[in-house]
Amino acid sequence: MPTFSAPDGTRLAYRVTGDGDPLVCIPGGPADSAYLGDLGGLSAHRRLIVLDLRGTGRSAVPDDTASYRCDRLVDDVEALRRHIGLPRIDLLSHSAGTNIATQYAARYPESLSKLVLVGPSTRAVGIPITAETRRELARLRRDEPWFPSAFAALQAIADGTGSDWEAVAPFFWGRWDATAQKHHAAGRPSNDEAVALFGADGAFDPESTRAGLAACEAPVLLLTGEFDLNSPPVSAAEFAELFPHATLAVQPEAGHCPWLDHADRFVATTAAFLRG
Repeated sequence: MPTFSAPDGTRLAYRVTGDGDPLVCIPGGPADSAYLGDLGGLSAHRRLIVLDLRGTGRSAVPDDTASYRCDRLVDDVEALRRHIGLPRIDLLSHSAGTNIATQYAARYPESLSKLVLVGPSTRAVGIPITAETRRELARLRRDEPWFPSAFAALQAIADGTGSDWEAVAPFFWGRWDATAQKHHAAGRPSNDEAVALFGADGAFDPESTRAGLAACEAPVLLLTGEFDLNSPPVSAAEFAELFPHATLAVQPEAGHCPWLDHADRFVATTAAFLRG
């Protein structure tokens, strides 16, 4: 697995899969990037350069754990761009990793060619997602056999009387089958400190980030699942309005990992955007 040095000297790893023009990929979590796989077969269209965030996967634990903070991870992406020798990159990110990519677009717009935000988090731009928005989206699944217990757990979280996030996991998947359950278990973050410090004080400056995005000329695709409780389509639509050149795609019957729910749809939409 190839490695490079971050600005603070931390050794970071990445893996390369597929052929074609390079596409730098940032995982969510922060978790081992292995959960992204080859993004449902996107590697048949692009050469995926998938970063292991510091303290995850095969990347080293930093000496300064404060560097787990989201805004500080942005410079790791820029260091990777310089390492692979590209003047500009096509960048794809997922979930929490979209906060890194969003700040990258605001901070390094001249280094960005195209941007794909999958299951986008809105924390970096300060768009709140209300409990009612999540409940309304969750009710679309009322005919699922697991709905009563999962919805009760979601309601308890919203009311502040519960915290059983495992019980609401089915809402994050288009199909809560054996494949989804296996992927859910494998994708759990293993570095609790990295997760805890990712959103520490100072990690996000929504006003500054929004200003940077308004001046970002790169084409942007925001892709979310119809059922994605983490990234509701209505919130992703509001997010898309912050970019001068953004396209919103809502994948039918998909959750937070749309490349698993319907790989062909995900790959067709993403590959077409990257070719455009």
